[in-house]
Amino acid sequence: MAEDVPGTLQAIAEIGYDEVEFAGYFDHTPEAVKGFLDAAGLVSPSAHIGLDDIRNAPMQLIETAQTLGQDYLALGWLAPNERGTLDDYRGHIDLVAGFAEQCRDAGLQFAWHNHDFEFEALEGQVPMDLILDQTDPDLVQVELDLYWIKKAGADPFTYFERYPGRFPLCHVKDMAADTSMADVGDGTIDFAAIFAASDVAGLKHYYVERDDAQDPLTTASRSYKAAAELRF
Repeated sequence: MAEDVPGTLQAIAEIGYDEVEFAGYFDHTPEAVKGFLDAAGLVSPSAHIGLDDIRNAPMQLIETAQTLGQDYLALGWLAPNERGTLDDYRGHIDLVAGFAEQCRDAGLQFAWHNHDFEFEALEGQVPMDLILDQTDPDLVQVELDLYWIKKAGADPFTYFERYPGRFPLCHVKDMAADTSMADVGDGTIDFAAIFAASDVAGLKHYYVERDDAQDPLTTASRSYKAAAELRF
């Protein structure tokens, strides 16, 4: 993407994908990126954003999403110094609650993308539970990364049952037997069983991802074929 955004999007479309999620636009304007998407026959339902973006340029985030035809803006990551205490999380909850209202007013939906640390007990409480319990379900939803919730030892089905309908987005990322990342289909995660619970979870968009892919387009191709063969 850093070298050739339109060419990369075209290659993804040729594999068979029809949706993509952005995490940065590589110095291209929203209008240019929308043109790249249209040329490739792709749509982008969502994008990752950061805390600093929410603090410093919330309306720019919203306007970019509107230009690209996106429906969701997802907080993608908390740095270690931003998640040391439950009070840190409470501060983030207050911040995103206000931004989520701005998203709603603009016809968008805010979501929180997890890693493993949101499911690891902190001061006797699980941060993800705090996030889900202390936010309005209509304003704050979750993009569930299926690798990271498994890596943390948590159960997605428990969260689907406890918080039904709050997981409209997911990252389809597989886990090898040694808990490292793997191409979809090469690992141990039972995606068919998870996807069979989509109605309860509220799942609508499924993004293949692998953070450490050595050859990203090969991973994208192999993972697409494996996902396309799932039956549920």
